[in-house]
Amino acid sequence: MNHLESLLSEYLSIQGYIVVCNTKVGRLDHGGWAGELDVIAYNPERDHLVHYEPSLDANTWERREERFRKKFLVARSHILDIPQFCFLSQQDVDAMQQIAIFPSVAAHRRDFLSGVAIGVDDLMADIRKLVEERGRGATAAFPESYPLLRTLQLAYCGYYRLAS
Repeated sequence: MNHLESLLSEYLSIQGYIVVCNTKVGRLDHGGWAGELDVIAYNPERDHLVHYEPSLDANTWERREERFRKKFLVARSHILDIPQFCFLSQQDVDAMQQIAIFPSVAAHRRDFLSGVAIGVDDLMADIRKLVEERGRGATAAFPESYPLLRTLQLAYCGYYRLAS
């Protein structure tokens, strides 16, 4: 799992999502898999299913559309095969939000295939907001199981106070 997938996993998990990362799905008859889903998450309180596919590629948008069309389709076709999500229905899958993450995304590219595309900086702004709302490490530290969020908390908020 790369650093962006790890950070996404922590970000979603701390918000109450059940998170599954780097899951191969769609076993093929001749061997191998139809694809690998980077980050799938479900929040039972919000009844929200989301599929993230982060990529820091430098591909053209045409090549991205070709690659991600398959990734998004594989997710919709095989998410119910993942044991952690076997309780979901096809209606949940149909309502699933799909998000591609790229180094940067111009406004006219945000509607992307059957989902949306966002830039890494936009994702990091959302994560930073969550971290800053939590506050200083001394009074509201993230649990030890969230090392990346804890690191960001120290960087953005400090432990007692942010050094100048």
